[in-house]
Amino acid sequence: MGYIGSQPKIKNGNSGSIVTSAVSKSLALGFRPKSHPNTPRKHCTSPQRNLSSMSRVVLAFLAATALISTAAGAADPPRSWVDKDTGHRVWRLSDEANSGGFYFNINAYTPDHKSMIYTAPDGIHVLDLDSMKTRLLVPNPSRPADAPQGPGGFFRYGVHALVAGYRTNSVFYTQTDPTNNVTSVYKANVDTGAIRKLIDLPARHMIVSINADETLAAGTFDESNQPAQGYGQNAPALPQSTTGDNRVAGAEQGPHYQPLDKGQMMERRLAAHLPLQLFTIRLEPGPDGEQPGDIKMLLHSTDWINHLLFSPTDPELLMYCHEGPWHKVDRIWMIHTDGTHNTLIHKRTMANEIAGHEFWGLDGETIWYDWQYPRGEVFYLADYNLQTGKRTAYHMERNEWSIHFNLTRNLDLFCGDGGDPGQVAKASDGEWIELFHPQMLTATADTLNAPDFWQPGVFHSEHLVNMSHHNYREEPNVRFSPDKKLVIFTSNMFGPSYVFAAEVDKAVNPPDADLQSTPDLARQFNPVDPKPTH
Repeated sequence: MGYIGSQPKIKNGNSGSIVTSAVSKSLALGFRPKSHPNTPRKHCTSPQRNLSSMSRVVLAFLAATALISTAAGAADPPRSWVDKDTGHRVWRLSDEANSGGFYFNINAYTPDHKSMIYTAPDGIHVLDLDSMKTRLLVPNPSRPADAPQGPGGFFRYGVHALVAGYRTNSVFYTQTDPTNNVTSVYKANVDTGAIRKLIDLPARHMIVSINADETLAAGTFDESNQPAQGYGQNAPALPQSTTGDNRVAGAEQGPHYQPLDKGQMMERRLAAHLPLQLFTIRLEPGPDGEQPGDIKMLLHSTDWINHLLFSPTDPELLMYCHEGPWHKVDRIWMIHTDGTHNTLIHKRTMANEIAGHEFWGLDGETIWYDWQYPRGEVFYLADYNLQTGKRTAYHMERNEWSIHFNLTRNLDLFCGDGGDPGQVAKASDGEWIELFHPQMLTATADTLNAPDFWQPGVFHSEHLVNMSHHNYREEPNVRFSPDKKLVIFTSNMFGPSYVFAAEVDKAVNPPDADLQSTPDLARQFNPVDPKPTH
């Protein structure tokens, strides 16, 4: 399934280029070799840690007492149980109703791998990965009864977490001042709680990503200024449920609920061709006299630019997408922070082929994405290595497909969050948190092969959690813990959303009382069965 076409034309500036061959690989992307002195590897990587003895003691104690509150009829869901359909232990990590983890491709871990950031209606929280205790780091201000509505019905003047820092133990967030409607960018120290204001954003400038050395933010500026339109961030609040299903009972439904009319909204927004700018803005003084607040426009477009994401290791690489229905766009792009090497990462070659939900590998050199060739029929998790030009595609079956995927640093394990029958895969048995064991299919010496050929592999799946009582309008957004012992996700199976984790290793001789059907356990708190998303 190699691409057909001429050698790529290497272009600087904003006119764009298409990668169709591995021959041009590093030069086409302007990728810096590993030895480049400006690549901040030492700040962005650290050895995988094993669970400490404290963590093991804490988890063992919690497991022994996890179901007591349930038996006593408490309002909170159980702290832990063993999913009897999979044999893996599940933990509830957060206590706040409608709390949730970050979007799957956003860094949630401090660089020392001791803390994970998550959000809840009352603000930004920290989970200590050793003690499994949580604490509120940045509180939300009180919401007045007459407060204006923000995106999706959330409190406009609340704190909005962006990402955990790659270089410092910190979390970046934005907050809008109710007295003047100016949005500012802040940096909170996870260890001390100290908060530093970095910059004020110009009106209608929205940022979504922070680079690896924490000196730049990236965002978009909508030149059309059409706040009344129901597009993306300007979408109105979702209606309250009248079915008794407390998963969707109010505006604060959890961080990743999808609107009921998402497909129609995406069609309208793509067709609108609103003019916008892709830009970076300085957060710290630069080496050439740049000052905090200085803006550099990288791209002007009437395409829908979305899902901006900096490389976790190279502060000058920014991935973004041409948003819209996936079968109508060439989606995945990368650009440098000087505005050069605007490059399409995956060129579609088949009608109804789709590629999306892109994310960086932890090496910061590889872009991974869901690839369907064609849409809804043949499923891969694909990658493109920016340094070598190598492409790999791991095949999976229909019931193994997931909305989002994630991986470990050394690629020995992958995970997925599954999907209900209403998703693109139309899977009849896809509602699972999945663990994937990858296997490369090695070509023999006499097999026709070439540097620009896809290298094939397959996933061998293992169920971790039965998610059949989860409403997939809220996407679980899986990620591994830094030590690879847990797969962490968000779920509304009990009604409000919480952050959960499944142990990668199966439970060994768990007490009989711990063996529970996850869907049956969830029905004790929310008896309404979820409906497919579409």
